[in-house]
Amino acid sequence: MKKFTDLRAWLDYLAKSGRLVATKKNVNLKHELAAIAKKLDGKSAVLFPNPGGHDIPVVSGFMSSRSWIAEAMGVPEAELLDAYKQAAENPLRCNTVKNAPCQEVVHMEFDVRELLPVPTHSEHDSGPYITAGLVIAKNPKTRVQNVSINRIQVNSKDRMAVLILPRHLHGFQQAAEEMNLPLPVAVVIGVDPLTLLASQAIAPIDYDELEIAGALHGAPLDVVSCTTNSVLVPANAEIVIEGHIPPKIREIEGPFGEYPKYYSAQEKRQVIVVDAVTHRKNPIFHTIVPAELEHLLLGSIPREATILSYLRRSFANVLNVHLSLGGVGRYHLYVQIKKTHEGLPKNVISAAFSSHYDVKHVVVVDEDVDVHDPSQVEWAIATRFQAKRGLVVIHDAQGSVLDPSTTVGLPVDSEGVIPLQYQGMSSKVGFDATKPMVYEGHVFTKVKIPGEDSVDLDSVLDSKFPIEQVIKI
Repeated sequence: MKKFTDLRAWLDYLAKSGRLVATKKNVNLKHELAAIAKKLDGKSAVLFPNPGGHDIPVVSGFMSSRSWIAEAMGVPEAELLDAYKQAAENPLRCNTVKNAPCQEVVHMEFDVRELLPVPTHSEHDSGPYITAGLVIAKNPKTRVQNVSINRIQVNSKDRMAVLILPRHLHGFQQAAEEMNLPLPVAVVIGVDPLTLLASQAIAPIDYDELEIAGALHGAPLDVVSCTTNSVLVPANAEIVIEGHIPPKIREIEGPFGEYPKYYSAQEKRQVIVVDAVTHRKNPIFHTIVPAELEHLLLGSIPREATILSYLRRSFANVLNVHLSLGGVGRYHLYVQIKKTHEGLPKNVISAAFSSHYDVKHVVVVDEDVDVHDPSQVEWAIATRFQAKRGLVVIHDAQGSVLDPSTTVGLPVDSEGVIPLQYQGMSSKVGFDATKPMVYEGHVFTKVKIPGEDSVDLDSVLDSKFPIEQVIKI
């Protein structure tokens, strides 16, 4: 199957298959655009021509289905995680070019607020936010790049506050700050679906996610050096904001409606000073509506692939994993195993907590339970779980700093902020929802009707049968 090397090719594909719609012109950038995109969430991607009277159109929702993501990768949905895992473990070095579509137009004088159609999404958001920007920076010590998506609040014509969680970008920024140096960055908006997906890989610090994007494409990704710094960006991107994070400068950011479907607090954050903006001719701006399917799936699928790989290193009989959307694609992990020993599920639970600090609740189920079907997982908990023998509880572990339940009762400093070392402190719970290895009779045998999987409804239903003659009153 064709791999899509830029955003436009993917949008064209969606349009031709009836999965991209356009609104009328002049949809309001404040709230209305996000409301429409949310209404179409998981049903259709949506293009907004001239939003708020702006010349640059906005697109949203083009990765809001698990099946669409598999389609973009060119694999069946059942093979999605293994295909992603294979790419993440076998990155391809990028191909550096001198001329690129993303630099067809260069702005050295600008006001970001006027140049780009940045939406305001949720009711209490503090202002317009870039939500689909790939933040790319180089490790100041090794020069290896990192790619992540960070929420970015546009504060003025050339300054943006950015949330940097304690991951690789945070390490880069801290290292630069310790040397009293600015950290050059690029914020890339409007990339192909595979590059977007690669940006969320849970990879070691010395892996460049753009090389994982190349592996997903099956060929090295074309990149180009920024015009004002040495950061390498996808050559076919729509828009690139070039800038730097100055040391020891913080500005107010937030509140913002985040993926847990709550608002994160207003705090002082690092700042991106914009040095230049480049883009394609007639660019397209991508926005992700926070806490909706595009946001959750982009976060969950790469994590699932990483967690599955991690667990299989120790447990060959781990069959599948799923981060449920009800658990915001981060906090609730369902693990399907082929149970061979009593006690094995508890070992798997312990390992699952180590696989990613965001994981808060783990449910281990048997191979007859579909981890992608929440009702089946709930059924397993209801009928196979007993807290006395199957509950695992760990208190005061590191969890997600964006989980609002972790903030309750914690001390705050003079500015009302929880000290960094206490942020995200969480209790974690595991459920062994597997059936016992040995049981009498059919106590734990799943009810099944012979032939239910092979029934051909087209061959047994009669659309012409005169039903009214039978039910005549």
